[in-house]
Amino acid sequence: MPFGVSGLKKTFAGIAALVAASVAIVSCGSGNGSSANQHKPSGLPFRAFVSNPLFASGATTAPVLNIVNASLDKLSTSTVSLLATATQPQLMALSPDLSRTLVFSPAGNAIAVIDNANEAVATSNGTTPVPAISLPGPTESIFVAKDNVTAYAAIPSAQTNDQAPGAVLQLDTTTGGIEATIPVAGAHFIVPSPDGNHVLVFSDNSDSITDIAVVSIGSNEDPRTTITGFDRPVWAIFNNGGTAYVFNCGAECGGTSAGIATYTIGSSGPSLTTPVSAATYGILNGNLMYVAGTPPHTACGAGTAATTCGTLTILNVNSMGVVGGPIIITDGYHDRMQMGSNGQLFVGSHSCTDINVLGGEVRGCLSIFNTTNSKVVVPPQIGDATGIQPIPGRNVVYVCEGGAFQIFDTTTDKLLVQTITTDIIGQSYDVKLVDPPQSQ
Repeated sequence: MPFGVSGLKKTFAGIAALVAASVAIVSCGSGNGSSANQHKPSGLPFRAFVSNPLFASGATTAPVLNIVNASLDKLSTSTVSLLATATQPQLMALSPDLSRTLVFSPAGNAIAVIDNANEAVATSNGTTPVPAISLPGPTESIFVAKDNVTAYAAIPSAQTNDQAPGAVLQLDTTTGGIEATIPVAGAHFIVPSPDGNHVLVFSDNSDSITDIAVVSIGSNEDPRTTITGFDRPVWAIFNNGGTAYVFNCGAECGGTSAGIATYTIGSSGPSLTTPVSAATYGILNGNLMYVAGTPPHTACGAGTAATTCGTLTILNVNSMGVVGGPIIITDGYHDRMQMGSNGQLFVGSHSCTDINVLGGEVRGCLSIFNTTNSKVVVPPQIGDATGIQPIPGRNVVYVCEGGAFQIFDTTTDKLLVQTITTDIIGQSYDVKLVDPPQSQ
């Protein structure tokens, strides 16, 4: 029985996907622009989309993508309506060419496909709206292939012919259809290789990873290879070649020891594992890898009412050696990280310890690490950090925390103070920049 639909095999380089108190918010107005790449209806050449399931519309609320002028931090009066496709917009994923945005809604487990230029649901043949892609369960991990058409989603609860639930789905964003279902028990997170030929799948409560060979999808050959030798792996970062740095979650996820395991595509297992205090997510910046996680029972020290904290570890990937000791940050399950300007590393988690003392300490799931002086700032907002988006060429980072849209100034690590402010009314969940930086 073929694993999926036969036909043209697509390759990709993914954009992996994976959420307050006082907020800096954006002023009304669509801004001005005369560039040839202006978009309609907002007319903005440099935009960020913010997913918002509860945008105020008259006497009721509506699911939309709010549009922010990323040059001026101003909110457009235009929105992308999702009323008929994704009634609870949350996680977003971009196509590599920035032409499309996928928006996941846990209500109905649906993915809407958005035409970024037209700021509307994408159409087939220019007329018929692409229907929402109906998934067999919720997902926290989506990416779009470099053909800008094929997408992939991990569904831990998907029912298949295999005994255990879980699958990776191959999606067609031009038709709204599911092209193939590849059973992988407990599939939770997916990461593509740089050449687009492989997808690494990370399953719940497993000490193995699954390597899906894209070329075998739709053939009579099983595309899945199981690789053992890990300790509750949950994520990976590839270098420019076929080597992946696999994040062993260890004790935080019910295993034994956290670490970063070096794995080369096609090998039988990891060649080297560097122990770290915790590892669920991270980024690679030059030769330094920043790794975040929450080791069980880690004390925070003085200065906070929080009784448990997370850690940030820095590795030099040239030697795979740890640079200094673990740095204390907020706790929770870390699954968001971005480097802003001025060396400001924004680290987000969900399910952290919120502290909200009237007239006293306020802290949530966001930490900001200054890579130049090694200091950590925990902003005084509460809630899950669900979206982080640096704005290239500017000293600002957009953050969705606790359902609020915030703008941080990377020169101060504080919320941006504006002369004119107005709320993005509703519940801001994710934020994505959908245009390349504009020339000055």
